[in-house]
Amino acid sequence: MVKQKKNLEETASEVEPIAVEEVTCEDNLRPLLEEIKKSDGVVGYIQRNTTSAAIDLNDPTKVTDYAILSSSAFEAGEQLSALFDLGKIKNITVEGKDTKTLHLTIDENDISIFMEKTADTEKTLEKILEKSGF
Repeated sequence: MVKQKKNLEETASEVEPIAVEEVTCEDNLRPLLEEIKKSDGVVGYIQRNTTSAAIDLNDPTKVTDYAILSSSAFEAGEQLSALFDLGKIKNITVEGKDTKTLHLTIDENDISIFMEKTADTEKTLEKILEKSGF
């Protein structure tokens, strides 16, 4: 069997990238979430969208547990909204024996904030909505 060589012409065109700076909601959320994490009773947060996720927790060994809780709360909220024809869910608060969580969506970002039972979820929610412009 005879091998045939193919001549391939490769042309490279140099295109200079256009620098476009956009301030995204995600850029504004990260510093806000860092500020909220410093509040009394806040254990940490998870912020995720279709391309990335940011997790900041006091106990990094429980990342999987918190991630499952976060996604389950969002999923349950969507299912309940569809079942009872509630429309778009603004936020979800889940209270447990020792902790509570606040879940909300801003633009394409799903945010879960994990707190001790004594923390004020209403105050935290007001701060997020006020500073994020929603």
